[in-house]
Amino acid sequence: METTIEIDEEVERKEILRKYRALLRHAKPFLKDDDAKQIKKAFNTSMEAHRNMRRKSGEPYIFHPLAVAEICVTEIGLGTTSIISALLHDVVEDTEWEISDIDREFGPKIAMIIDGLTKISGVFEHGSSQQAENFRKMLLTLSEDVRVILVKLADRLHNMRTLGSMPRNKQLKISSETIYLYAPLAHRLGLYAIKSELEDLYLKYTETETYEFIVDSIASNKVARTKFISNFIRPIKDTIKLHNINVEIKGRPKSVYSVWNKMKKQDIPFEEVYDLFAIRIIIDTSLEKEKAECWRVYSIVTDYYQPNPDRLRDWVSTPKANGYESLHTTVMSPQGQWVEVQIRTKRMDEIAEKGYAAHWKYKENTSQESGLEQWIQRVRDTLEQSDASALEFVDDFRGNLFNEEVFVFTPRGELKTLPHGATALDFAFDIHTEVGGQCLGAKVNQKLVPLNHVLKNGDQVEILTSNKQKPNEGWLRFVVSSKAKSKIKDLLKEERKAAAAEGKEIVKRKLKQLKLQLTQETIDQLVAYFDAKTPLEFFFQVGLGKIDATNIKKFKDVRDEAESKKKTRVSDAKAVEQTLKTAKGTDRDMLLIGEDMDVIDYKLSKCCNPIPGDDVFGFVTVNEGIKIHRTSCPNAAELMSNYGYRVVKAKWTSQKEIAFLAGLTIVGTDRIGLINDITTIISNELKVNMRSMTIDTDNGIFEGNIKLYVNDTIHLEVLMEKLEKVSGVVNVTRFN
Repeated sequence: METTIEIDEEVERKEILRKYRALLRHAKPFLKDDDAKQIKKAFNTSMEAHRNMRRKSGEPYIFHPLAVAEICVTEIGLGTTSIISALLHDVVEDTEWEISDIDREFGPKIAMIIDGLTKISGVFEHGSSQQAENFRKMLLTLSEDVRVILVKLADRLHNMRTLGSMPRNKQLKISSETIYLYAPLAHRLGLYAIKSELEDLYLKYTETETYEFIVDSIASNKVARTKFISNFIRPIKDTIKLHNINVEIKGRPKSVYSVWNKMKKQDIPFEEVYDLFAIRIIIDTSLEKEKAECWRVYSIVTDYYQPNPDRLRDWVSTPKANGYESLHTTVMSPQGQWVEVQIRTKRMDEIAEKGYAAHWKYKENTSQESGLEQWIQRVRDTLEQSDASALEFVDDFRGNLFNEEVFVFTPRGELKTLPHGATALDFAFDIHTEVGGQCLGAKVNQKLVPLNHVLKNGDQVEILTSNKQKPNEGWLRFVVSSKAKSKIKDLLKEERKAAAAEGKEIVKRKLKQLKLQLTQETIDQLVAYFDAKTPLEFFFQVGLGKIDATNIKKFKDVRDEAESKKKTRVSDAKAVEQTLKTAKGTDRDMLLIGEDMDVIDYKLSKCCNPIPGDDVFGFVTVNEGIKIHRTSCPNAAELMSNYGYRVVKAKWTSQKEIAFLAGLTIVGTDRIGLINDITTIISNELKVNMRSMTIDTDNGIFEGNIKLYVNDTIHLEVLMEKLEKVSGVVNVTRFN
C-alpha cells in the first residue's frame, strides 16, 4: 500500500516539474536580469506553503497557481511580475504567510497585487455583501496596477475550467459570479477569447442540456460550414494576392453562449441562427499603412459581395474604449445568407485576443492616451468619490462594463467618450459635478433639448445651467454613466439629510404636544403606521410635507386602541386557526435543504414562483429566513454572485398532494367557445383549481393569463401540452 503512494507522489513530482519548466519556457523570451531566479523563488515558496493541500479534484494544490501563471503568460501575454503574483496569489489567503512576508521577500509591488487578490476576512455588517466588498477591494488596487484584475481573470478562468470537480451549489455560485462580473470585465479589458470561454463555461454548468445540444449541433454541420467558408473565401483571397497584400483568412465559429443568446433574444430554434461564424481577414502590414490597407481589403470584399449598409462598424478610425480596433461588415453570400467579415491587422488581432497586455506592448508607438487608460482613470475617480455601499458600487460598475461608447464634442471641439445611451445630463456630470447639479437642459447641434435627450455619435453639446436648479430622484432615470449616477445620489443624500433633520424636529414637537417620547419603539410604530420604509424615509416625508404632522394625533389614537385590545384574549377557536394560518402561510411543501438535506422551514420567492420538479436553490435572507428560487430565476446570477455564501442546496421531496401556484400565458386566435374549451381542460380533465384568469382580445388575437394550482413540473407540462392541442391556441408559456 505504501509503495503505491510513493509512486503516485513521484509521478506528481514529475508532473509539477514538467508544468514549471513549460512555464519558464514560455516566459523565456522576455526574462531579464534575475527574473528566472525570482520566479524560481516564488515557485518554491508556493510549493512549500501549499505542501499538504489538495484541490477538490484530488490534485496537488500547486497545479492551480502554475496553471494561473501559464494563462497569464500564454493567453494574456503578461510578464515576470504577473507570473510571480500568480504563483503566490493564494498563499496569504490559504496559509500562514502574511502580506508583510510577501513585501519582505518579493518587494512592495508584488505585495500590493497579492493584497488586491486576497479576499477580505472578518465580520460583515447586516445587508452587506462579502463578494461585493472583495470586488471593490480588487478594483481599488486596479487603479494602482491593472495586473491585479488580469491575474484574477486568469485565476477565475482556471477555476471555471476545473469546475467539474466542485459540488453543484458551488458550481452555480462560481458560474453566476463569473457571468455577472468577470465575463463583462474581460470584455471591457479587451480579452475577447477569455470572455467567450468564461461565458461558454457558465452555460455548460448552469444550462448543461442546452450547452451540449448547441455544441453537438455546431459540430454536426462542421463539414458543410467548412465547405461554405472555403467557397466564400476563394475569390477574395485570389484578388488580395494580386494586390500584393499579405493576409491570413480564417472562418471563426461563434461561441456557444452567443448562439444561445441569439436563440433566447430572438426566440428562434438553432436551425434559424444563420451567423454561426465570422470570416476574419488578418493583414500583415506596417503601422502607418494599417488604416489604408484595411479599407483596401474592405473594397475587395464588397466588390464580390453586397454589404449591408446598416452593419458597417468602423473601429479602425475610432477604436473602442477597451483598445479594440477592427473593421466589421456584414455581406450577402451567393446562397442568400448574411456573413460577418472582420478586417484587422496582426497588431489589432493581438490586441483583440490578448487585450490590455498587448495594448501596453504597442503603446510606445503612440503618445495618445488610449480609451482603456481613460476608462481606468474613470474607475479610479468613481472609487475615490463614491461613498455608496459596495453593492451599489458593483452594480453601477457592472452596468458600465458591457456598454459600447458614444463619441461627442464640447462647444470647443474637444472629444468626449461616454457610455452608449448617455444623455445630455450624463455629459453635464462628465464635465463637472456642479455643472451636472445645475443643469437645466442643453443645446445639441445648436438645438435646445431636454436633460434626458440621448446623444448620438458626432453630436456637439453645450450645457445650460441655472443656480436655481436642483437634482431630483427622477434624474437617476435620465443617466446611464456610473459617474453621473453616483454624483446624483450624493447630491440627493445631502438634500434628504437636511429635509429629514427638519422632519425629525417637527415630529419631536408634535409628540411633545401629545405627551409622547421620541423613543425607538415610537419611531418604529410611526414608520409602520405611515407605511414608510425606514425612519429616515419617514422623517424625510414629514420634512417635505408629504406626511402631515397633524396625522400623528390619529396615530396616537390607533396606538391607544391597540394597547387596550392587547389585554383581551382570543377565545374563538376559528380565530386562533386563522391566526396560525396567517403566521405559517399556505401552499407549503417540504424541501430538503443544505449539505445534510434536512427539512427546514422556507418561503417560495415571488420573483420566480418555483414549484416541485424545478431546479432550485435556497437563499438565506436577512429577515425572511430561507427563500427558494429557481436556478433560472432572473435574479439568480446577481444573488449568487453577490451573496454566494448565503446560497444553500435545495432539492424537492416527492410530495404530490400539495398544490403550487403557477402562471400560464395562452396566445391564440379568438373564436367562440375557446375560453370554455380551455377552462374545461383546466377544471375537469386534470382537476386543477384556477385562482385567476385575465383575458385580452385585439383584432382576433386572444391572450390570456391564468394562475392555477398544480402538483409539480410534470403536472404543469402535461397541462400545457393538452392546452396547446386546443383548436386556435398558438402558444402556451409559463410565467413567474
